[in-house]
Amino acid sequence: MTYSIVARDPSTGQLGVAVQSHWFGTGSVVTWAEPGVGAVATQAFGEPSYGPLGLGLMRGGKTAPQALSALLAADEASSRRQVAMIDSSGNVHAHTGAECLGEASHVVGENYSCQANMMLRDTVPSAMASAFEAASGDLIDRLLAALDAAEAEGGDIRGRQSSALLVAGVVELRVEDDPEPLHELRRLVRVHRSYVSMNEGDAHLAAGDLEAAMQAYEVAQEGAPDNMEFTFWRGVMLANFGKVDEARSFLERAYAAPTGHWRELLRRLPSVGLLPQDVADQLV
Repeated sequence: MTYSIVARDPSTGQLGVAVQSHWFGTGSVVTWAEPGVGAVATQAFGEPSYGPLGLGLMRGGKTAPQALSALLAADEASSRRQVAMIDSSGNVHAHTGAECLGEASHVVGENYSCQANMMLRDTVPSAMASAFEAASGDLIDRLLAALDAAEAEGGDIRGRQSSALLVAGVVELRVEDDPEPLHELRRLVRVHRSYVSMNEGDAHLAAGDLEAAMQAYEVAQEGAPDNMEFTFWRGVMLANFGKVDEARSFLERAYAAPTGHWRELLRRLPSVGLLPQDVADQLV
């Protein structure tokens, strides 16, 4: 009922797992990862405990193959499980039980494993593997490419419902119930990256680099053009640097938004030292 990928980026050491399924909230069951330790996907007749138990074994020094083999040996229902693990050294191991509903299989490659069950076609894992190997960008981009390839190959025989993406220590996103969960997952990734850029802008601002801050804020706004949070705070930042006319153009956009009480929020900023009172008076 699920296709997933666990992977490691050898250039950064990042570990990640991504999944799509025709099941509500698949991320709460399938996806597990910990920085510097490993990543786990547990599905089919899914047993969530494989996640924390597998990570615990790898944290304690076991390789991914050793950890998964130990858990399978103690599991009376192992023939109904589909599990993949990767550790921080890139060791990978996957298991597709004989009683997993077809089409069910996995493909293990260097620094990744792709696995799927209840697929329309048996070519889904190989399509995922090819897409992951060919994809450019960071680990997030490559994980998403693998999911898209699975869906293009026919995906889950029942359709689609939920998805999740976890790169340990970097991002965790879940789409619990959506008619197009991979489209929504990509949208959330764009929003996530916009907030990363916003935080970078704040760091530049704290260091007194207005030009770098503005560039980062602009990138953030491009990724989420309708997010008035970015628009409002860009205006506030400009106002604090004496660029009142430029600030007004951003703030008026926020004031005109159908949601939020941004003008009232601006009135409250001087009381906590976020904007001089005389400047606020010019902008409300």
